[in-house]
Amino acid sequence: MQRMTTFDEREKGFENKYALDQEQEFKAVARRNKLLGLWAAEKMGLSAESAETYAAAVVRADFEQPGDDDVVRKVAGDLKGSGLTVSEGELRSKMDELMSHAREQIRAG
Repeated sequence: MQRMTTFDEREKGFENKYALDQEQEFKAVARRNKLLGLWAAEKMGLSAESAETYAAAVVRADFEQPGDDDVVRKVAGDLKGSGLTVSEGELRSKMDELMSHAREQIRAG
């Protein structure tokens, strides 16, 4: 049986860390989208149960295409449909703020 060299072990360690980082980032994006959905639901005056359902729909919307545009489009459209005016810049700023919270929550477990 061939013994792994230090280089091989280090490379494997980097691969594992990258995979873990990617998984944590995926979870953080999903968490951010849920938080964004809950934030938007509160602005729209939805009940607690409806807010959870809406937040889940925002999470699902992110799987439509790569990037955040699908989420921005959904939430902006829903807010507008509820008679609320939130600019795309304001929405993206809120997403950035919530991403920081989401990453902290994921790291904390």
